[in-house]
Amino acid sequence: MTDIAVHRPGLRSWAAMLTCELKMVVRDTAGLIVPIGLPMLILVMNASAAGDEVVANGRTALDVHVLPLVFTMVVATTGIVNMPSFLAYYRRSGILRRLAVTPASPAMVLVAQVTVGVLQTGLGIAAAWLLAMVAFGAKPPVNAGAAIGVLALSTATMYAVGMIVAALAPTPNSAVAIGLALFFALGALGGMFGGRGSLPDVVASVGAWLPFGASVQAMSATWVGAPVPPAHLIGLAVSLLLGGVVAAACFRWD
Repeated sequence: MTDIAVHRPGLRSWAAMLTCELKMVVRDTAGLIVPIGLPMLILVMNASAAGDEVVANGRTALDVHVLPLVFTMVVATTGIVNMPSFLAYYRRSGILRRLAVTPASPAMVLVAQVTVGVLQTGLGIAAAWLLAMVAFGAKPPVNAGAAIGVLALSTATMYAVGMIVAALAPTPNSAVAIGLALFFALGALGGMFGGRGSLPDVVASVGAWLPFGASVQAMSATWVGAPVPPAHLIGLAVSLLLGGVVAAACFRWD
């Protein structure tokens, strides 16, 4: 009997997978526009009033409060709403099951989807940042390195939460519904609708530990050059760990 050599996918296969994922995202008009358009709308609505109020180190309320909120919204909509809907569609249509019996592991889809999502997140953040600088005179964070680190941790955490949605949602539509509900719940507790100061103390404290609120508060600290409160970093790290564990335990390929 002749042995058949099985070759693992090479760079060309990975490039083809990434190209397919990019095409899928581009064709999904709502999924492409909402994570970029909605945060920019929030930016424009709040920039005029916040741009004149200096908070610290020459940074205004636009820099310290609005931009961290906008950046977190970009990350959360992509990670919690968009990405799970694609994975749920692939499972529902049997794509993941078919890939499981080929050298192209279903994990390739996960890696490609996350990569494309990160590119989309970067595009949304870059667009919002450019608009804020050109139109409203926004300034960079005092501690830019810490801001990038917090943003990276926030992105990983939001994707971990999104993987829970992808693991539990039985259909693409339910993935969108669950993702949106979770996005708005985390956003409400994190100050997306008027700031955490308007929330009851207990609710505001809980929101500061959850991914959305922790991300906004941690990035706000980097903008004024203040030390990032450990509670926010711990909240993000714990959510990242729990999201990974729960998603790994519950995720189904078919």
